[in-house]
Amino acid sequence: MDGRISNLSQVASIRRYTLTEGRAIGLEVLDCDNGKIRFLLNLSKACDIMQLYHEGQNVSFISKNGFTKRETPFSNRFEGGMLYTCGLDSVGGREGYELHGTLHNIPAELVRAECNGQQIVIEAIMRDTALFGKNLVLKRKITSGIGADTVTVEDTLINDGFRDEEYCLLYHINIGYPMLDEGAKVVADVEKCEPRTPWSRENMSTMYEIGETVPNEEETCYFLTLKNPEVLLVNEKLGKALTVSYSGETLPHFIEWKSMASGDYALGFEPCTTELDDRFAYKTIKSAESILFKTSISVTKLHK
Repeated sequence: MDGRISNLSQVASIRRYTLTEGRAIGLEVLDCDNGKIRFLLNLSKACDIMQLYHEGQNVSFISKNGFTKRETPFSNRFEGGMLYTCGLDSVGGREGYELHGTLHNIPAELVRAECNGQQIVIEAIMRDTALFGKNLVLKRKITSGIGADTVTVEDTLINDGFRDEEYCLLYHINIGYPMLDEGAKVVADVEKCEPRTPWSRENMSTMYEIGETVPNEEETCYFLTLKNPEVLLVNEKLGKALTVSYSGETLPHFIEWKSMASGDYALGFEPCTTELDDRFAYKTIKSAESILFKTSISVTKLHK
């Protein structure tokens, strides 16, 4: 350890606590701070990233719902958050399935929470099982170097059952103010773009631009084919860029979701195994097979 530091918590830490008020009462949280990036993990909800700060500034979109432990309808419960993991049974809206699936609502089993002189490491397990049915295990490993600008999520999906199973995954990464603000731009090497809705098609000319808030503005959504599995939000006003990179071989699709609505001002970057609506398709994981999914979120200062 550096001789100038008597306790590592001066520069980096992990703190575990339980929220005690309002709709969030009972949520188990890991508060991780690497000295530059602080990220809150929701152990009660799949060890997803509740919120992320870069040098004290918020990066995430948090909906007006806030965080809740209650199992209420999706529109009254969806918090946004920095990362909301969708799957494994469904993503998007499909008849007979919960909107964006049930994985996010599975409590995590914490295996490891370590903050040492090099990095923060969190490991957790989510089990998606059914009597006479599936036995899927998602092992999640979240790492961030001390003083680094990046948080990396590595998920290993394991089929612990004795038959092949269908699955789907979508990483709903949600960006909010002040990282998201008028004048910011989405930057990606796009090979093909297909709008999800007629309104999205009408607004394709501004799909990479972040505008001002508009009361009751309809959301837009685009299916993007990227040449490289990486996308950025560049905010010159703030002097920062957010980069999402991911394992394109296991997450072959990407969706941009944008809401410029006043009070619901958000941008979603969504690496996924499938697209939505009539484009939805399951993948198959064989018995005893394991598949790795990797997603990194970085926030860096722009060089002038």
